[in-house]
Amino acid sequence: MPDLRTLVLIPAYNEERALPRFIQELKTAVPGVDLLVINDGSTDATAAAAEQAGAWVVTLPLNLGIGGAMQTGFRTAWDLSYDIAVQMDGDGQHPAAGLAKILAPVTDGRLDMAIGSRFLQEKSGFKSTFARRIGIQFFSTLLRALTGLPVTDPTSGFRAVNRKVIACFAEYYPVDFPEPEAIMIARRHGARIGEVPVAMRARLGGITSIRYWKTVYYMLKVTLAILIDLMKKKG
Repeated sequence: MPDLRTLVLIPAYNEERALPRFIQELKTAVPGVDLLVINDGSTDATAAAAEQAGAWVVTLPLNLGIGGAMQTGFRTAWDLSYDIAVQMDGDGQHPAAGLAKILAPVTDGRLDMAIGSRFLQEKSGFKSTFARRIGIQFFSTLLRALTGLPVTDPTSGFRAVNRKVIACFAEYYPVDFPEPEAIMIARRHGARIGEVPVAMRARLGGITSIRYWKTVYYMLKVTLAILIDLMKKKG
């Protein structure tokens, strides 16, 4: 692996139970990367648990949601001159063993953004809830129609980007349910985007933010955001 400075961004809201184990897994699997937990206004001991496990922690004064937490992470990666930033969920759904696979096409220059897809490998793993899979298929079809990208897992929060995309996301990152729209934004800025097969697992702790009626709201809101972004000029 090239000697590139890599920062793993872990947005976390009330993840004190899952973080210690997950951080230890990451430190063992890929010891050369730095770990930044963005504590998104948690009301539990998320910050203390992350620090005790050996991660660097930035605590937001209130809960900004995944978009605000991730833009904080990308801004930090940009300001501190990291070459690569990796997004991983703080609930432990993304096994540390997949990190090297996500990094490979970015570190060797093949991709500007690598997305971990749970649907590209034959081995069974956690494929998300039925409602979430409906949303995944919808956005996969929408993004293919608008951009030609054959993305099978557009809502995946397991992805790696290079400095070109770090700069883009440090300047602007979608606020609510940002992953599909972030693909559209990166594409508009000329990023080479592809997927890597990864296994995922059920969360080690916490609860999902996309449940029940929020699935419909999520699909409508993100679709509108993607269509608006389509009308913007290329970067």
